[in-house]
Amino acid sequence: MERRVYFLGDSNGATSRRALLRGLTAAPVAASAIVSPWTKSLAPLYERNGDEQVCLMRTRAGRLLSRDRYHSAEVAFWAIEAGFFARHVRETLHQAGAAATLALCAHLLDVGFPDAWNAAHIRQDIAKALAYANATGLGHDCPEMARLAAILSPYWKWGYAHLIGDPPLDDGGFTPDRVRPLIRALLDRVHDVTGHPRPKGFRCRQREIRS
Repeated sequence: MERRVYFLGDSNGATSRRALLRGLTAAPVAASAIVSPWTKSLAPLYERNGDEQVCLMRTRAGRLLSRDRYHSAEVAFWAIEAGFFARHVRETLHQAGAAATLALCAHLLDVGFPDAWNAAHIRQDIAKALAYANATGLGHDCPEMARLAAILSPYWKWGYAHLIGDPPLDDGGFTPDRVRPLIRALLDRVHDVTGHPRPKGFRCRQREIRS
């Protein structure tokens, strides 16, 4: 299979990653000389999934798009967190899938995965997105989130009406009350690792939820 070559740049830790981003913005030519600390952890994922190998390069544009995806994830999660789908597990799972995909792609964009690569290889596969994110420093090794990610993938299936004769979808025993804290923990982790600010109105919405 023909490999498409991207460019690489990363470092360990939130502070050094931000310093690297500034360096790449100032001198992008030097990025090709930087070795990713995640090369070994990504190799088995590329091989197992048959995905194109990525040479990561963090850019200002990628950082801005990453922040936008994280904010979109928070917006997508708001309906679940507000309890709008409290009695409907299918709607909860569909919306949770959208929020999780946006959040995980926010992390992948932040560490240097191109948006085009995410669109081609991640799509709506939350389990795959979580695996790639954890292989590149997300550090969200939650067994229940991993199980939920497998149930959600691909999340489009939860958005279609069940037809007579269709086999029932396996919801893994997840309820809206169980899904809610798992997705909130994932969003919080992406927020912490990327350092993206919360979207406008976040604290007000949290107060409304708790009231």
